[in-house]
Amino acid sequence: MKAVLLIDFGSTYTKLTAVDLDREELLGTASSFTTIETDVNDGLTRALAALREQTGEVQYTETYACSSAAGGLRMVTSGLVPELTGEAAKLASLGAGAKVVGIYAFQLTEDDLEEILASKPDIFLLVGGTDGGNTACILHNARVLAASDADFPIVIAGNRTAARECERILAGKEVYVCPNVMPRFGVLNVEPTQKKIREIFLERIIRAKGLSAAQELLSDIMMPTPSAVLAAMELLSNGTACESGIGELVGVDVGGATTDVYSIADGMPEHMNTVYKGLPEPHSKRTVEGDIGMRYSIGGIIEAAGIDKIAALSGLSPARITELVALIKADKSTVPIENGDLEALDFALASSAVLEAVKRHAGSIYETYTMMGQTFVQEGKNLTHVKNIVVTGGSLIHTKRTAQIVSHALYSPSDPASLRPKQANTWVDRHYILAAMGLLSTHHPDAALRIMKKELEYHGDSE
Repeated sequence: MKAVLLIDFGSTYTKLTAVDLDREELLGTASSFTTIETDVNDGLTRALAALREQTGEVQYTETYACSSAAGGLRMVTSGLVPELTGEAAKLASLGAGAKVVGIYAFQLTEDDLEEILASKPDIFLLVGGTDGGNTACILHNARVLAASDADFPIVIAGNRTAARECERILAGKEVYVCPNVMPRFGVLNVEPTQKKIREIFLERIIRAKGLSAAQELLSDIMMPTPSAVLAAMELLSNGTACESGIGELVGVDVGGATTDVYSIADGMPEHMNTVYKGLPEPHSKRTVEGDIGMRYSIGGIIEAAGIDKIAALSGLSPARITELVALIKADKSTVPIENGDLEALDFALASSAVLEAVKRHAGSIYETYTMMGQTFVQEGKNLTHVKNIVVTGGSLIHTKRTAQIVSHALYSPSDPASLRPKQANTWVDRHYILAAMGLLSTHHPDAALRIMKKELEYHGDSE
């Protein structure tokens, strides 16, 4: 047996997955509270003990880890125009597995700088201008950062004409220069910047989060947890040279604080009379809805859906919902064990979270008229023909109503402008293995893919 241990140091739980590469199967999974405030080894030790109860004594030939502990990878970005270089910076950051805690456009002000320093980002991404275009904005912003007490790494990925001057302005800071994230109008080049962000995460952030204490146990701490999940989604969709994937997909991870949505799909217009507007969407896209979560961001779900919609889905009165929400806010660890009302509320919350998060992630289409007659304009990704939805998160995997919840990710005639999938197969990550398989894919992609296809719970078309 060739055993590999995969660790996800989460903000709340440290999750372990053990696999046998020879048989390409799970040996066991376990978790324990992450103890980032004291010593991450404490939580890891408890999780390992729980795993040993399932597997017995196992000698692991390889051990890999990812992390979103202590808030994960927190980033702030600044660009020139919000819809262009600002959006490119956001896409680069999210695709690197970051949580974007601030997005700024145009020239930074004193108030902006105060907000940035107060948010304590792990990395600042400084962009602005296409190559050969505007340099005034990015140079101004470099000067603002240079004159500040900022002690976070700064990645410069803007107008190449100004990049080295920005580097000189920021002398004394920890600075990295990457190719422009938008070298030409409407053209994205985010991969080099994403690679550099992940390198900084490994070299600097791991130490800052206290995870180096566990380093001697590991072969490698390789990436932020969202990057690992995105890697798993890409592998499951695209496959390998030896093993076919399942095709284009949408992934939804409903958490306590945020809801992450992934799409691995082309997403371009399908009809000749449809015009695409805005930046081209990346084939592999991740978005994070920071106001939508089952516990810490419960208020955001209710605000987005409306309490009347939550009442209709749950069968509870608005007064009872208000009472239960107060209970959850007082104790974020509240779970619907033998509590029918709380279970009904969680169903309504999860359904609404899925609907709102996927709607924000997907594109939209609207009708207009030109001299040539009727035309349609598409913004964002067209996901209507995506045939697979992959879901994870406690509210979706610890319920018998997963299919009903997932159905809210689909296209609805009542909202014809939203380009969500029309019908799709559902794959449920019941054992929380997606991040682990993303880690495993960096060294053993074929095994990781076959384990996912075996372990993810499959359901036919949802309608």
